[in-house]
Amino acid sequence: MGLPLAARLDTPVARTSHYYFVLLTTMALANPFLAIWLTSKGLSPEQIGIVNAMPFLVVTIFNQFVGRVADKAADWRTTIVVGSVVAAIGPFALFFVNDFVGILAVWTLIIVPFLAIGPVVDAASIRMARRVGADFAIIRLWGSIGFVVTTVTAGLVVEQYGLAMFLPMLAAVGVIRAIVALRLPLFRAPAPEAAAAAVKLRRRRSPLIATRAKEIWRPWFVLPLAGVALVHGSHMMQMAFGALIWQQAGVPAWVIGPLWAVGPAGEVFVMLAFARLAKRFSARHLILFASIITVIRWIGFSMNPPVWGLFVLQAMNMASFGLSYLGIVNFIANWTSEGIAAEAQSTFQAMRQAVQVTALTGFGFLMAHFGTGAFYGAAVMGLAGAGLTVVSLFMMPVRHEQRQRSV
Repeated sequence: MGLPLAARLDTPVARTSHYYFVLLTTMALANPFLAIWLTSKGLSPEQIGIVNAMPFLVVTIFNQFVGRVADKAADWRTTIVVGSVVAAIGPFALFFVNDFVGILAVWTLIIVPFLAIGPVVDAASIRMARRVGADFAIIRLWGSIGFVVTTVTAGLVVEQYGLAMFLPMLAAVGVIRAIVALRLPLFRAPAPEAAAAAVKLRRRRSPLIATRAKEIWRPWFVLPLAGVALVHGSHMMQMAFGALIWQQAGVPAWVIGPLWAVGPAGEVFVMLAFARLAKRFSARHLILFASIITVIRWIGFSMNPPVWGLFVLQAMNMASFGLSYLGIVNFIANWTSEGIAAEAQSTFQAMRQAVQVTALTGFGFLMAHFGTGAFYGAAVMGLAGAGLTVVSLFMMPVRHEQRQRSV
């Protein structure tokens, strides 16, 4: 017989899944409604771009430091809990600011700790999943489910009670995430188990696996990281201005919520299928496919499609973000040791955030001057990401990579 329901809900995998369910709720609220709320405060498109970009700029400066500290801690859990609690405090300050500078400062304080712990959560969860024989993609899909539930619920709440509910919802999800973080398990293996695993790993480790931080910068390894950073950075146009464009086009709030929910809903299907995909295709081939879909998606948005077309393009998020995200997280975990797990994921996160800062600022300018034509800039970023991945595949062919990995 299987474990009782209460016991199943209390396993390390279940508790990590619960945390992923609430992890993305802040962005689930911000993506559809932040730009609209900022516009109601009198901010210009350029200022909205800066508000969105500043947290990424700040966290880029010390993201690798956070990852290094997390790796050196007794367990990654400590960093995640501290970041969650700090991130829960900031939303309450938004009730007391109305000017551009005040909003910029407070929003940065809200998002920076949230962004800093993201790669630590991924590194800790994928290592724990592999240690206990679980599927990381299944754990992570609960983040997408939580995003969908939050976005749809928020759309209905705003439609019923107005935009004034944005801040109370933002504060509520921050507090809930901090509470759920307190139930996270210890992610590292117990000392005897970890020592035995380390001995076994040393016997069969491929020379391609990075054991020191400087080895992350090998060209064949770092190019896919940069490529996915560009692909994810291209999403900033949609994140910062998508809902505002739809509102200006006459799309009602109750439709904007489901439109945003379609994207992460598609991610759920990718995460359910990822284990099978990963057996048939290398991580870099999956990343390349996702990059090509990204180009198609943004060109489609630039053409001002009807509402049904918006739903189709939003569904492509399953590849443009979902597949590229799972591809790069697994790629990093495959080729780095546990000793630099969080720092390696944080290195990618720092690259991604640097691109996002530039993209958000640039898209603010493009949006102000070209409207939806700014999506062509996003398409160019996706194309560049595909190109970098192709170069990596030429430098380290998959067959050679697989042969080395089997050593």
